[in-house]
Amino acid sequence: MQGLRGLAWLLAMQSIGELLARGFALPFPGPVIGMILLLLALRVPAVREPVADCANFLLSHLSLLFVPVGVGVMTHLGLVGQYGGRMLIVIVLSTWIGLAVTALALHLLGRRNNAKVR
Repeated sequence: MQGLRGLAWLLAMQSIGELLARGFALPFPGPVIGMILLLLALRVPAVREPVADCANFLLSHLSLLFVPVGVGVMTHLGLVGQYGGRMLIVIVLSTWIGLAVTALALHLLGRRNNAKVR
């Protein structure tokens, strides 16, 4: 039951983000705004605990989420053969850029938190 509440929170935050994005014609996608709202809401234990249960359930069944991707790749093998090298380069570069930005953000946040401690 707790996991269903968590799923409800996830869907509610995504829906609110979508409504805000469309209602105010924001330049960000609704799910991104919803994730930001969820990040803020996770400070509240009444939200955090059900979402954690839902996340644990989804992670335990993560392999099922790859089935549609695998079927899509098998269906479009010609396109993968034609553009696979380019896609691989983009995936690797975007992964490294994401890791670098995350490391930089954590470094800057760590520096800011250390400055507050002193």
